[in-house]
Amino acid sequence: MIRFLILSGYFELMMYLQVSGRLDQYINVHYRYLIFLTMFLSLIFALVQLKIWTEGETHKEKTHSGHGHDHGLTKPYQRGIAYLLLVLPLVVGTLFPTISLDTTIVEAKGFSFPVSKESVGDPEMNTQYLKPDTSIYYNKSDYNEQMTKLMKKYAADQKLEVTDENYLEMMELIYNYPNSFVGKKISFNGFVYETTSKNQKYDFLFRFGIIHCVADSGVFGLMTKLPANMTVKNNQWLHVEGTITLDFFEPFQRQIPSVAVDSTQIVSAPKNQYVYRAF
Repeated sequence: MIRFLILSGYFELMMYLQVSGRLDQYINVHYRYLIFLTMFLSLIFALVQLKIWTEGETHKEKTHSGHGHDHGLTKPYQRGIAYLLLVLPLVVGTLFPTISLDTTIVEAKGFSFPVSKESVGDPEMNTQYLKPDTSIYYNKSDYNEQMTKLMKKYAADQKLEVTDENYLEMMELIYNYPNSFVGKKISFNGFVYETTSKNQKYDFLFRFGIIHCVADSGVFGLMTKLPANMTVKNNQWLHVEGTITLDFFEPFQRQIPSVAVDSTQIVSAPKNQYVYRAF
């Protein structure tokens, strides 16, 4: 009976995340089909466990009766630990609230370029900052082929319209091939992050993005040179239009892509503040 309740709980949790809109804060929405597969399998396995329980042929009863060769968890404390581990994701997913990310995360962690070795989940993953890096999912030749293909997609465009759908691929291209984009016009939305280094103020426009799942999520965007008479504050959402340049960023001791802003407009934060990488 416990197994039926746990499996049905997974089905209900996946359905809840889907209906409530919280799913997009855990995984790349392009992998939504995996959630439907999980829901289907959880429901099937739950029904199987219910059938076994009602017929009085559960795994537990076989173990106590001494029939068959059970290589499973035979001791009560072993089963207790196993059930606890299985229930834990249900408790976390149901009771622990998700939060909208903002500049306090950036301030707490800082950022480095192109990748920080600090992990936010899977120890094999890296927290990413500024530049999305999908090279970790390809061998070198396949990655170069992917980037070349994407470059052809935008090479002829003199004005880059950055949207929720192409945000991460555009940022990856700009950081990989900055000289190819210098002088081109660009427009995009993001939230302001302002930092100071050696009495020099720097403004960035960021979006939080997910490449595959929350374990490889990061904060991505460009340094922006806003009009001198414009005052902004952290977490303020803007739509900016300007020209891509290369500018020296003292904390990194290197030039990075930036935007010489021609016009700005204050906008509302989108309902879903994350962007996702399409493959």
